[in-house]
Amino acid sequence: MMLEMSEGNFMTIVVLISLFVLWKLEIVATILNLKAFPRAVPPRLSDVMDQEKLDRAHAYSRVSAKFNIIQSTASLALLLTFWFCGGFAWLDGFARSFSDQGVVVGLIFLSLLFLGQSLFSLPFSIYDTFVIEQRFGFNKSTPAVFLIDRLKGLLLAAVIGLPLTAGILWIFINVPNAWLWAWAFVTVFQLVLTYLAPSLIMPLFNKFTPMPEGDLKNDIESLGQKCGFPLDEVFVMDGSKRSTKGNAFFTGLGKRKKIALFDTLMEKHSRKELLGVLAHEIGHFRCGHIKQRLMVGILQMAAIFFLLGMATDPHGQFARLLFDGFGVSSISPHVGLVLFVILLEPVSKLLGVLAHAWSRKHEFEADAYAAKMTGESQPLSEALKKLSADHLSHPTPSALRVWLDYSHPPLLQRLDALEKA
Repeated sequence: MMLEMSEGNFMTIVVLISLFVLWKLEIVATILNLKAFPRAVPPRLSDVMDQEKLDRAHAYSRVSAKFNIIQSTASLALLLTFWFCGGFAWLDGFARSFSDQGVVVGLIFLSLLFLGQSLFSLPFSIYDTFVIEQRFGFNKSTPAVFLIDRLKGLLLAAVIGLPLTAGILWIFINVPNAWLWAWAFVTVFQLVLTYLAPSLIMPLFNKFTPMPEGDLKNDIESLGQKCGFPLDEVFVMDGSKRSTKGNAFFTGLGKRKKIALFDTLMEKHSRKELLGVLAHEIGHFRCGHIKQRLMVGILQMAAIFFLLGMATDPHGQFARLLFDGFGVSSISPHVGLVLFVILLEPVSKLLGVLAHAWSRKHEFEADAYAAKMTGESQPLSEALKKLSADHLSHPTPSALRVWLDYSHPPLLQRLDALEKA
């Protein structure tokens, strides 16, 4: 049954305009970003990049940009087709044909949407991994590893996602002031998951081997003590199982922290460079960035659940407008959750601009901390340049792309700041 559009349906118009503006903005940002790509190697990068590598980075940016535009356009087309063909109402009715229990209906509805979205994204993920990343020498994943990762992801979604979703739906169906209790439930759930993830979830996808005794491990432990960082264990992660790209991170809550270095990172960087990278990661902890982001995330979640309560209130005008806009007659928490996420996407993009600006500020602060604690800025600068060159990153991204999406400052800005530090 086709969705009948009404000129007076304000919510339909708002959502449509928002989605199209967001889609168009992404295309404009992508085009400007490609135009900003330098034709010659920036002098600051001449020691890690030659013209041939710059041309490869340019080609990688072009191919990735074209792929992202195609994927975002296909996603928007699928959403609009499903929407205007009455897909949300049909799927809600289909889920209700199995049960009259609100939680069960909601789980069926959301699971089918999740599986449909997963199937839709699968060809794009395969092409990105085995064509684009393979072409530019990044992919190390085999079809077997790719398939196993997907199956593990679906299993985790069932084991973790279904109970979490069931709890949220039950609260919204049965509890007064549901948004408040749902927020508390999700917050506690996320904190527990964050605590357990390093030992229970991450090892399902990667192998974490204790770093062997030696000068590097001793230096890392000494750095942790110097920084007052409660380091518990140091691991090497088999990042080369899937990609040639390198990284490092720390995990854990409370007084016990674990540091993990990709094996690909250790292969390509000197000991001083690795210490600079780790000092940067420790800097996020010592500068209070982790706690700040955690608190802001919790407050953001409260605002989202408050608005979600409005979007699922069967007696509220906002919920009625939202459901009418998507052609669904019965107001319910499970449908409201999906419609609210669609409505929230453009708003989240705009709010993300502020979050990214804040994150870039944190990156500068962590860089300065690393330079201070290691006593020199050159090793971290060299590490950042090598990482950028190895990842074929854009050396001089456009201001609009940085403004919209960059959680880290552009490389040349970081190098300038490190020199001053």
